[in-house]
Amino acid sequence: MHVVATAGHVDHGKSTLVRALTGMEPDRLAEERRRGLTIDLGFAWTDIGAETAGQETAEQRTLAFVDVPGHERFVPNMLAGTGPVPAVLFVVAADDGWQAQSAEHLAALDAFGVRHGLLAVTKADRADPAAATEDALRRLRATSLGAVRAVAVSARTGAGLAELRAELGAMAARLPAPDDTEDVRLWIDRVFTIRGAGTVVTGTLGAGTVRVGDALLLGGREVVVRGLQALGRPVDVVRGVARVAVNLRGVARDGAQRGDALLAPDAWRATELVDVLLRGEGPLHRELVLHLGAAAVPCYVRPWGTDTARLTLRRPLPVRAGDSGLLRDPGGHRIARGVEVLDADPPVLRGTGAARARDRELLAGEAAAAYLRRHGTVRAASLHALGWAPRGPEVAGWVVDPELLRALPGQVAARFAEWSAAHPIAEGMPVATLRQSAPVPDDVLRAALADTGLALHDGLVRRADTTGALPAAVERAVTELEQRLAAAPFAAPEAAVLADLGLGPRELAAAERAGRLVRLTGSVVLAAGAPARAARLLTDLPAPFTVSDARRALGTTRRVAVPLLEHLDAEGVTQRAADGTRRMRLR
Repeated sequence: MHVVATAGHVDHGKSTLVRALTGMEPDRLAEERRRGLTIDLGFAWTDIGAETAGQETAEQRTLAFVDVPGHERFVPNMLAGTGPVPAVLFVVAADDGWQAQSAEHLAALDAFGVRHGLLAVTKADRADPAAATEDALRRLRATSLGAVRAVAVSARTGAGLAELRAELGAMAARLPAPDDTEDVRLWIDRVFTIRGAGTVVTGTLGAGTVRVGDALLLGGREVVVRGLQALGRPVDVVRGVARVAVNLRGVARDGAQRGDALLAPDAWRATELVDVLLRGEGPLHRELVLHLGAAAVPCYVRPWGTDTARLTLRRPLPVRAGDSGLLRDPGGHRIARGVEVLDADPPVLRGTGAARARDRELLAGEAAAAYLRRHGTVRAASLHALGWAPRGPEVAGWVVDPELLRALPGQVAARFAEWSAAHPIAEGMPVATLRQSAPVPDDVLRAALADTGLALHDGLVRRADTTGALPAAVERAVTELEQRLAAAPFAAPEAAVLADLGLGPRELAAAERAGRLVRLTGSVVLAAGAPARAARLLTDLPAPFTVSDARRALGTTRRVAVPLLEHLDAEGVTQRAADGTRRMRLR
């Protein structure tokens, strides 16, 4: 399916032309049909052969038309229908020529950046279309539409309709293919209820895929797609570009409105602050209305320079870098400027010269790089939600500022050395302490540590190639303790003896990490090889044996024997029975 919007002055025959092309009535409202005046958006569709140079091919293309009102009072409705649409059928009447709303509609299309179009000069049975055609083509050529094809038609007589259908088919064939894997953002242009079904919203799906049963976001809360219709028929799947009606489960009639959007979860972020590139020329008032997609939101405009500005929106919108919209002055009935979103999460600026620096940054196309520099590390998914492709090295889903990644290993190593000098017997530096000077995620920190000889484990940063070296004072105390235990390996010294040696809890922990001692309890300490020696001695005991048997075999006290046996149980060397006896496990 391809979606085409109409555009042009009131009474130039847009709806009549759509009716002649499709055989459908685009005016939905009774008042519209009674007055012969389009007030709100209308929709119709038809199948058109891909025809070029008068030769029809077998390929058929479905064209869905969004018919917009041409009266100046209903320009916001026109903009809601045109904003999400990739192509336009511009209509000018042969007997009336270029008019005020022709100009405003064209200015809107130019501001939106619409690049695909076709000119239909209607009412060709009433006047020679040559002058109106030449004038309209000249005006269109100066906009984003550029040079377009023109067809003179008469909906009353049918003259030119076959050629117009052929040109529509050819234009549809030139439209860029949408990406059906893109994140869904369906701008809502109509909301209504159906008895027994509930709330239905409609819009133009520009890209992506929507399926029955999908969970989407509406106004920040999850909603479920209960049903889908495209071209008046129920379907299970709709792929952009398409006109689609979505039946939402559990949404009240007032739970959605024109300008809201159905969004793929976790793929978009709503913002009230955007920095934009300004297109076109003209006065720029401080209070205007931003039209983007089907939304129309009042905003405050702060120019950074002649071509860039910051918009503060009255309500948040889900926008990305690259989105096109326009600023309209409703009081002056004019399109002020077109805009392209450059940054949907801009920085707060303070200080003299900040605005000029921001203007230069935006014009240089450096918004994404500057964002990464400000934050250092950003989730790749977060950059995607802002409309930017990753522009730096990626580490486990994080995009890292290249300068930060280069500087980080040296920064981390220096901070670790400083901290280690002040805590010589600590097991390691708490990662939270390191993050105070290197505030990066663990995955990025690990990547930086790889070039420093350090490693992160269990929340601590320590040397990956540690040799078990101890500070000199601790080394002397441990050596003396090992000498005492060499003569009586299971005669663990009392706490007072350990204290006299200068072996407190931190020193003992350091010695254990170095593989020199084994702490069975806080105050029961043996040499590193004691458990293995005990296992060899206990093997000679008849099974099962008691704690007392073990105590006598090891030549120690119950104070040592009990935690030593529990240590051997935990290591799988011994097996404790329900009656408290033990036997050696077969190994």
